[in-house]
Amino acid sequence: MSTINSQVGRVPAADPADAQRHFEARLAYETDPSEVHEDLQAGAPIVVLDVRGSDAYRKAHVPGAIDLPYTDVDAERVAALPEGLIVTYCWGPGCNAAVQAAAKIAALGRPVKEMIGGWEYWLREEFPVEGRGKEPRSYVERQG
Repeated sequence: MSTINSQVGRVPAADPADAQRHFEARLAYETDPSEVHEDLQAGAPIVVLDVRGSDAYRKAHVPGAIDLPYTDVDAERVAALPEGLIVTYCWGPGCNAAVQAAAKIAALGRPVKEMIGGWEYWLREEFPVEGRGKEPRSYVERQG
Protein backbone atom coordinates (compact mmCIF):
# COMPACT_ATOMS: atom_id res chain seq x y z
CA MET A 1 0.00 0.00 0.00
CA SER A 2 1.45 3.37 -0.97
CA THR A 3 1.02 6.59 0.90
CA ILE A 4 1.10 10.05 -0.61
CA ASN A 5 2.54 12.92 1.37
CA SER A 6 0.06 15.76 1.48
CA GLN A 7 0.85 19.27 2.59
CA VAL A 8 -2.89 19.96 2.83
CA GLY A 9 -3.50 16.91 5.01
CA ARG A 10 -0.32 17.27 7.10
CA VAL A 11 -2.45 18.88 9.78
CA PRO A 12 -5.76 17.05 10.01
CA ALA A 13 -8.90 18.99 9.10
CA ALA A 14 -11.03 20.30 11.94
CA ASP A 15 -14.05 18.44 13.16
CA PRO A 16 -16.89 19.40 10.75
CA ALA A 17 -18.93 21.04 13.53
CA ASP A 18 -15.90 23.14 14.56
CA ALA A 19 -15.24 24.01 10.92
CA GLN A 20 -18.84 25.12 10.48
CA ARG A 21 -18.60 27.45 13.50
CA HIS A 22 -15.31 28.86 12.23
CA PHE A 23 -16.55 29.57 8.70
CA GLU A 24 -19.86 30.98 9.88
CA ALA A 25 -17.99 33.28 12.25
CA ARG A 26 -15.85 34.56 9.36
CA LEU A 27 -19.02 35.38 7.42
CA ALA A 28 -20.15 37.58 10.32
CA TYR A 29 -17.07 39.77 9.76
CA GLU A 30 -16.49 39.58 6.00
CA THR A 31 -18.28 39.99 2.72
CA ASP A 32 -16.96 40.07 -0.83
CA PRO A 33 -17.24 42.33 -3.87
CA SER A 34 -19.88 40.14 -5.53
CA GLU A 35 -22.19 40.35 -2.52
CA VAL A 36 -21.63 44.11 -2.19
CA HIS A 37 -22.34 44.63 -5.89
CA GLU A 38 -25.50 42.52 -5.67
CA ASP A 39 -26.74 44.45 -2.63
CA LEU A 40 -26.02 47.82 -4.25
CA GLN A 41 -27.94 46.72 -7.35
CA ALA A 42 -30.87 45.60 -5.17
CA GLY A 43 -30.90 48.78 -3.08
CA ALA A 44 -30.11 46.90 0.14
CA PRO A 45 -29.51 49.12 3.19
CA ILE A 46 -25.71 48.95 3.24
CA VAL A 47 -23.30 51.84 3.68
CA VAL A 48 -20.09 51.35 1.69
CA LEU A 49 -17.03 53.20 2.99
CA ASP A 50 -13.93 53.72 0.91
CA VAL A 51 -11.29 54.03 3.60
CA ARG A 52 -8.34 54.63 1.27
CA GLY A 53 -7.03 58.17 0.92
CA SER A 54 -9.29 60.86 -0.54
CA ASP A 55 -7.07 61.23 -3.62
CA ALA A 56 -7.65 57.58 -4.49
CA TYR A 57 -11.37 57.99 -3.85
CA ARG A 58 -11.56 60.98 -6.21
CA LYS A 59 -9.77 59.00 -8.89
CA ALA A 60 -12.25 56.10 -8.79
CA HIS A 61 -14.36 54.23 -6.24
CA VAL A 62 -17.23 51.79 -5.75
CA PRO A 63 -20.43 53.53 -6.92
CA GLY A 64 -22.18 55.20 -4.01
CA ALA A 65 -19.26 54.66 -1.63
CA ILE A 66 -18.58 57.33 0.97
CA ASP A 67 -15.07 58.77 1.23
CA LEU A 68 -13.84 58.28 4.81
CA PRO A 69 -10.11 57.54 5.13
CA TYR A 70 -9.47 55.09 7.96
CA THR A 71 -7.36 57.65 9.83
CA ASP A 72 -10.40 59.96 9.95
CA VAL A 73 -12.87 57.45 11.39
CA ASP A 74 -14.18 58.90 14.65
CA ALA A 75 -17.41 59.06 16.65
CA GLU A 76 -18.67 62.22 14.96
CA ARG A 77 -18.15 60.95 11.41
CA VAL A 78 -19.57 57.51 12.16
CA ALA A 79 -22.64 59.07 13.80
CA ALA A 80 -23.22 61.10 10.62
CA LEU A 81 -23.30 57.98 8.42
CA PRO A 82 -26.65 56.67 7.17
CA GLU A 83 -28.27 53.79 9.01
CA GLY A 84 -27.49 50.28 7.82
CA LEU A 85 -24.74 47.71 7.79
CA ILE A 86 -21.41 49.41 7.09
CA VAL A 87 -18.99 47.77 4.65
CA THR A 88 -15.39 48.98 4.59
CA TYR A 89 -12.87 48.49 1.81
CA CYS A 90 -9.32 49.58 1.04
CA TRP A 91 -6.81 48.75 -1.71
CA GLY A 92 -6.77 44.97 -1.48
CA PRO A 93 -5.61 41.93 0.44
CA GLY A 94 -2.25 43.54 1.26
CA CYS A 95 -3.90 46.54 2.95
CA ASN A 96 -5.40 46.45 6.43
CA ALA A 97 -7.00 49.92 6.43
CA ALA A 98 -10.45 48.33 6.02
CA VAL A 99 -9.82 46.19 9.10
CA GLN A 100 -8.59 49.19 11.09
CA ALA A 101 -11.65 51.23 10.10
CA ALA A 102 -14.00 48.33 10.84
CA ALA A 103 -12.50 47.90 14.32
CA LYS A 104 -13.07 51.60 15.09
CA ILE A 105 -16.62 51.48 13.73
CA ALA A 106 -17.47 48.35 15.74
CA ALA A 107 -16.06 50.00 18.88
CA LEU A 108 -18.54 52.83 18.24
CA GLY A 109 -21.41 50.36 18.25
CA ARG A 110 -22.25 50.14 14.54
CA PRO A 111 -22.59 46.86 12.63
CA VAL A 112 -19.73 46.50 10.15
CA LYS A 113 -18.09 44.05 7.76
CA GLU A 114 -14.92 44.18 5.70
CA MET A 115 -15.16 43.68 1.93
CA ILE A 116 -12.38 41.13 1.45
CA GLY A 117 -10.24 41.67 -1.61
CA GLY A 118 -11.01 45.39 -1.48
CA TRP A 119 -10.73 47.70 -4.45
CA GLU A 120 -8.40 45.30 -6.28
CA TYR A 121 -10.96 42.51 -6.35
CA TRP A 122 -13.84 44.90 -7.14
CA LEU A 123 -11.87 45.77 -10.28
CA ARG A 124 -10.98 42.16 -11.07
CA GLU A 125 -14.73 41.41 -11.11
CA GLU A 126 -15.09 44.32 -13.56
CA PHE A 127 -17.88 45.92 -11.55
CA PRO A 128 -18.79 49.54 -12.35
CA VAL A 129 -16.80 52.41 -10.87
CA GLU A 130 -17.38 56.10 -10.23
CA GLY A 131 -14.81 58.85 -10.26
CA ARG A 132 -13.06 61.22 -12.54
CA GLY A 133 -9.86 59.30 -13.26
CA LYS A 134 -11.27 55.84 -14.05
CA GLU A 135 -7.78 54.37 -13.56
CA PRO A 136 -9.20 51.04 -12.43
CA ARG A 137 -8.72 48.74 -15.42
CA SER A 138 -5.14 49.84 -16.02
CA TYR A 139 -4.45 49.39 -12.30
CA VAL A 140 -5.56 45.76 -12.45
CA GLU A 141 -3.59 45.14 -15.63
CA ARG A 142 -0.45 46.50 -13.94
CA GLN A 143 -1.01 44.13 -11.03
CA GLY A 144 -0.97 41.14 -13.36
